[in-house]
Parts: sequence; C-alpha cells; structure tokens
Amino acid sequence: MTEPEGVLLVIGSGLRTYREYLVESIHRCARRAGLGLVLLNNLKPTWQRGYFDEIVHVDVFDAGEMLAAAREVAARHRVVGLMCWDEPVVLAAGELAAELGVPGLSVPGVRGCRDKNRTRTVLTAEGLLQPGYALTTGLDEARAAAARIGYPVVLKPRAMGASIGVVFAGDESELDAAFAVAMGAATVDQSRYGGAAIVEGFVRGPEISIDAAVHKGEYLPMFVARKHTGDPPYFEEVGHVVDAGDPLLHDPQLLDVLARAHRALGVEDGITHTEVRLTDRGPLIIEVNGRLGGDLIPFLGKTATGIDPGEVLFAVATGHRPAITPTRHAVAGIRFGYPDHDCLVHEITVPDNAPGLVLAAPMIDRGTTLRLPPGGYLARHSFVVCAADDPVTCGRRLDAAAASVRVDADPVDPPEPGTAFEMPAGLLDVDEHEGVSA
Repeated sequence: MTEPEGVLLVIGSGLRTYREYLVESIHRCARRAGLGLVLLNNLKPTWQRGYFDEIVHVDVFDAGEMLAAAREVAARHRVVGLMCWDEPVVLAAGELAAELGVPGLSVPGVRGCRDKNRTRTVLTAEGLLQPGYALTTGLDEARAAAARIGYPVVLKPRAMGASIGVVFAGDESELDAAFAVAMGAATVDQSRYGGAAIVEGFVRGPEISIDAAVHKGEYLPMFVARKHTGDPPYFEEVGHVVDAGDPLLHDPQLLDVLARAHRALGVEDGITHTEVRLTDRGPLIIEVNGRLGGDLIPFLGKTATGIDPGEVLFAVATGHRPAITPTRHAVAGIRFGYPDHDCLVHEITVPDNAPGLVLAAPMIDRGTTLRLPPGGYLARHSFVVCAADDPVTCGRRLDAAAASVRVDADPVDPPEPGTAFEMPAGLLDVDEHEGVSA
C-alpha cells in the first residue's frame, strides 16, 4: 500500500480463534480509509502478520514498557486512533489515548470502568440502584462490612476479571473462607488496584451483558447477551445467548440506566461491556468494562444481528458515529465445557458437524491440568457455538453439540491448602484476559 495518511494503534491482539474476526474487520476498514495498522503485542506474531503493517513485540501488561513502545511509534507516525480490548491493559491504553489526543473512554471513564469500587461510588452518587458495598483489605474489615450490609454477600477482587475470586457467602460462617478466596485473587492482581477486596450485598435476578458503542458520550447499544453461570458459591460463566430480537434492546428503563451510568462515569468514546442484574426493583449494574465483551460474545452478536463489532470499534476509535442497525435477525449462543472435578486432560474431541453448529474448538493443550474453584479458575476444556432462528432451538442445539464433546482425562488430587490458585497453562483465551497464555 502507499504511505498511509496515519496509523491506528492496536494494543494486544488476543488469540486467533477469539479475535481474528475482529482484526479482519478492522484491517478492512483501515485499508478502505487509507490508514496503517500498528500492533503492540505480548505474543510473538504469527497470524497477525497478515493484518498489521508493523508489529512491536513488547510486554503490554507492563504499563511502562507498553507506554514507551507506544510513544516511540507516535514519534514516527501520526496516530489517529487507538484500540484495546484486553482488560489488564485497558486502563493504561485509555490514559494513553488521552495523552495522544485521540478518541477514547476518557481518563475518568477508563478509571471508573477499571476500578470496581469507583464504579460503585459513582453510580451510587448518581442515584442508580446499587447494593451496599465496602472496600476491604483485612478480615476484620470484611466481617464488619458484611454485618453492616447484611447477608448474603458477594466478595470480589477490586479489579480482576472473568469472575476470578468472586464468591458468595450466605452467612457469617461462610465469610472467612470467602474472604480468603477473594483476597487470594486480589493479591495476584498486579494492577494499581490490586490487594483489596470488595464486600457487597448479593443481588438476585437473571444476569445479562450489553455490548455498546459510545460516541461523544452518546450510548448506542448493539446487542444483549443472556448469561448462564455455574454452581454457587462461584460465578463462573458457562455460556451466553444473543437474540437479535431481544426485547431488552428496547426497554426504556434499562436503556436509561445504562445511559445515565456511562454519563456519570465520564465515558466518552469507545465500546463498553456492561453486566446487569434484572432485579425486582429494576436493572442493577454489576460492572462496566471499558472494552468489548470476551467469551466470544461480540462474535455471537455479529452472528445473530449482522452488526460487525470490528467496524463499530473502528468507527468510534477514529471519531465517527457507528452504524448499529441490525442486518440479520437470528439467535446465537456459546457453551463452555467444564470438567466435573480436577483433572489432567489427555485429549479433547469437538464436533465438526451438528445442527446449527457455527464453531467448536478445544481451549487447552494436551497435558493441561484443570482445577475448579477455589483451586483454579476458568477450567474450560472446549466451547461450541450454535445459531438458530429462535432461542429454544438454539438452546437445544447447544445442548446437543456440547454433549458430543469428548474428553479423555484422569482425576488429580486437589491442591494443598493455602496453595495459590491456578490458571490452566494452555488456556487459549478467556473473558477479560485475552492473551493470558503469552
């Protein structure tokens, strides 16, 4: 191509199965606009070479190294936009966008999304429905907070993602163990918000997520995902379903809550992934994430609605109002495979042909040990994605496809008490932690 008019800086690609569809769309948009693409990535380039004009191999999870590399790129190119969809890097990337003077969430916006305690504080001050909550660093603090808030409660790290370290405590007898789980995860968190756990009132009701664009502060919802979680006391996500005709996309109360929350947090330009409980008192925001959803939710959205999240992200990152009108009216869902117990996996076989099957893949390498919470998190061995014309048929197809996954594994003993939790070494990609296997 000829010398580009400017470049779009992408921080972290994610892995091929989970993000290539997004990168492909961004590449197509950049070529159409005469822009170059520069990637800063923690992974050595393989498939990424086909989409980026320049790739800088750097530890993007080290904010200092990432910022130094980005500033060096900005000294050589006119950076016209910045993109990042990797949760641990979102904060530094959002602050960098402000430094470079390109569209972004804004510094208050990205900090409000990344810090769960700040989110609660801002939304409570806005008058939005929120649970009682407290930021704690010690067990005595957590005990006092839970007693003040009232049981049951949920404990969670201040800034981790993917439901890591999120645990339910039904009464005082369960609080100490729950706090140990939450703080165990919070201690692993190396971000500026690590080392603290939030205690908050448990909220009952179905949970959804909404991926939306924000353009100059205008909230533009794209699609709603209905979430399915595993067994308590943990909250690991086992699947999602996106219906292009979901009535929640037109629910005035929900849309008002979402728009008010984003204004209060100061989100200006970007894409957000907001998790909401539908309570008997109205929608309650659990958290707002300053990035696209993980777990292939944007892929489900594209499959169900025809809205291309890559094109939307490109538009808002370059200062344009995106088109979010559906061109398709279908249902798409994903189901993750989890073992019944801790195990050493020898082989995984996924279906290659089933009714409505769109995609299926293993999520780990052979020889990976999977551990369920609290000894480990995201013990997923595979996923299947199916599509249909209606939610009931989609659910049946997901059931059938998931049932056809075959796992050859041997049980392993639980970890010793006090052992730090494990993430599967071969895990390819997960919600909020794309690139974790780097």
